[in-house]
Amino acid sequence: MKNVVIAQSGGPTAVINSSLLGVVETCQSYPERFGRTYAAYHGIEGVLKEELLDLSAQPEQELKLLCTTPAVGAIGTCRYKVRPEQIEDLERIVEVFRAHEIEFFFYIGGNDSMDTAQKVSELAQKRGLDLVCVGVPKTIDNDLGDQEFRVVDHTPGYGSTARYWAHMIQNLNEENRGSSRSDPVLVVQAMGRRIGFIPAAARLADPEREMPLQIYLPEAEWNLQELPGNVNQELRRSGRVIVVVSEGFNVGNLGESKDSFGHTQFSASEMSVAQVVVNYLNRNGLAVRGAARGQIPGTDQRDSILSASTVDLQEAYSVGEQAVKIAVTKGTGYMATIVRNPGSDYAVSYGKVPLTDVANSERVFPKEWIAPSGIDVTDEFLRYARPLIGETGPNVPLVDGLQRFSRLRPIFAEKKCPGYVPSGYR
Repeated sequence: MKNVVIAQSGGPTAVINSSLLGVVETCQSYPERFGRTYAAYHGIEGVLKEELLDLSAQPEQELKLLCTTPAVGAIGTCRYKVRPEQIEDLERIVEVFRAHEIEFFFYIGGNDSMDTAQKVSELAQKRGLDLVCVGVPKTIDNDLGDQEFRVVDHTPGYGSTARYWAHMIQNLNEENRGSSRSDPVLVVQAMGRRIGFIPAAARLADPEREMPLQIYLPEAEWNLQELPGNVNQELRRSGRVIVVVSEGFNVGNLGESKDSFGHTQFSASEMSVAQVVVNYLNRNGLAVRGAARGQIPGTDQRDSILSASTVDLQEAYSVGEQAVKIAVTKGTGYMATIVRNPGSDYAVSYGKVPLTDVANSERVFPKEWIAPSGIDVTDEFLRYARPLIGETGPNVPLVDGLQRFSRLRPIFAEKKCPGYVPSGYR
């Protein structure tokens, strides 16, 4: 029997633990193939520091609760980049895996995580370690995959964030309708550095286009100076407007903070895009009486279990299940995928793609899904995204009116290797 390590990396999602559970339970269904299952505590950093949480020793109830436990509090995540020149880190990963007889490694994450999984797979082969590495896709940005949507149709996490935005825009529309005499403009900032799938989801709240809603996708390439003309045109027509901008909307210097991958951390920067837009609109004047206000949803747009899509939860579990099946039948160097079946009724199949095809890849929002106005999306996008948000929300257990989340016990494997300080810490 071969031992297993599962790790998570990057930003949380509402359904990431459903994928974790899918991997764990599917490994349990092959008792003749898999031994103990460990979670690397806080992603690849947990491997480097030899912090392996023993999932095989956890109460069954706590594992079951993972399906409705959002974000990454259960086993942790990280934003640690294993760089090609950091040979010590890669050698350390192989050392820890060898010491604990790890022969299966499942990495739940986005394009950067798939790059790490590929590096580990290649080095293990060079060092003679029989290690199967399989990726499990995760990202709310929906930017992991091919531009034609044939290999990867969508990623777990996006459907729930899209559902969150659809519901939030409905709520904000009620706010704007009632407050428009004094606050006619409401500027809302969406996650998405360079990719427009999240702000595009705002249109799911109003498929018939009855709201005065403008959506500024990064791919439409608007700038701050052009925005007041569009806003005032809608104000003259409707008397109010909701403006959705991505956090990557070009407003100039924000005092950006960067993570170890070089990605801008907008929520940790000195200024927000929404506030810059609000200030600019108010300084330049509105076509009607009143002022612009801003709304910046925080990390709840990626980890609210109450807004999660049941379709997303099920698919997240199934893609974790698929990863184990790939490991058993196909071997190392793949990522599990979700592929949409042909036909008008929504259905998906689960497949695989080589890690090399998705490592560090970035799918952008298709130009053909941007409306001719440049401030809306097309019905084709709505047909693509609507099934992903599902019909109902999850049944989250409550105790004394509060959500009951999984609480795994701090049972760790005994350390067998010398202490190590990851290269990125030095």
